[in-house]
Amino acid sequence: MKISMLPVRPAAMKTAVIALISLSATMASAQDTHTIFPLSKPSVSTVTQNGDVNPYGVFFVPTTVMASAGLKAGDILVSNFNNSNNLQGLGTSILHVNAAGQPSTFFIGSSARSGLTAALGVLTNGWVIVGNLPTLDGTAATVQPGAISVLDSFGNFLGNVGTVASVNGPWGMAVFDQGSNGTGKATVFVSNVLSGAISRFTFSYTPTNLGAVVNILSTGFNHRTDPAAIVLGPSGLVYDAANDTLYVASSTDNAVYAIPTATAATALVTPKLLFQDATHLHGPLDLSILPNGHFLIANSDGSNVDPNQPSELVEYTQTGEFVGQMPIDPNNGGAFGLATTNIGWGTFRLAAVDDNTNSLNIWTTVAQ
Repeated sequence: MKISMLPVRPAAMKTAVIALISLSATMASAQDTHTIFPLSKPSVSTVTQNGDVNPYGVFFVPTTVMASAGLKAGDILVSNFNNSNNLQGLGTSILHVNAAGQPSTFFIGSSARSGLTAALGVLTNGWVIVGNLPTLDGTAATVQPGAISVLDSFGNFLGNVGTVASVNGPWGMAVFDQGSNGTGKATVFVSNVLSGAISRFTFSYTPTNLGAVVNILSTGFNHRTDPAAIVLGPSGLVYDAANDTLYVASSTDNAVYAIPTATAATALVTPKLLFQDATHLHGPLDLSILPNGHFLIANSDGSNVDPNQPSELVEYTQTGEFVGQMPIDPNNGGAFGLATTNIGWGTFRLAAVDDNTNSLNIWTTVAQ
């Protein structure tokens, strides 16, 4: 297989911010405050063959993936940020968990592509899009801009997309894929935690080729390096196709922002504060939308830490009303990446990593 890259066109937009993951469900109009919590959790170890730890990104392989891909619908990928010595920004591996819950190592990259983040997605041709934010020694003092890499469906590295102007600390990702069976178009949003901007990639792809055009969708998100969390800023992303809106979790502001006209915009879009909650949000790193329209947010405890609310998954209505929360670990710093996939009739699968125990928790539940 080969990868052919179209020239990067800056379009009429400047650089933008946002981060990570998963196809979103259409947001429900009713503000039902019934919570999905509590949940019991079967778990899978996320430690790969090379001993990498600190799982960050989580993504469900889409149901529209082509039949001949190495990845199958319902499989889960998990990216690791730390190496076997638990040094941040030096992990190089991606774990594969099949539909039966059996883990295996999908990808081990070179040191040049270390520090795999929550910027993780899969297209219907099975190709994997993954961001990295490397460090030289595991500290925030040596953090590097990173890149967006493309892997085939068997874990082979194909190349990078984007430039330093459009990729500067890729931290989170949202994928809106309109293709099927290996051919089509996809819009991929990436949050850049070192620049406070959201990038928008427009991909055209076949089973053997990929073309990419990138521009900046939004800018101005607060961001900074941090001795413990490495970086704070625009993090988790989720896209709602029903209203063409991208939602961004900010680990700096403990807030969720909305970016309207996310695919249609031809100029920079100013993000709008949707809600901010210093009581229940503690460094939100990732988010998704449930079948009932509620937001589900993973608190990394990277900022606004509260020892009485460790590693919480938090549920909100679409207008920002707190619904409920549940810790996935008894200690702070465990909740990082999460992803959901709809099964139907309000039933969905939820996968969320526990960074403290290096495990992936998987649930099947109903959003009422």
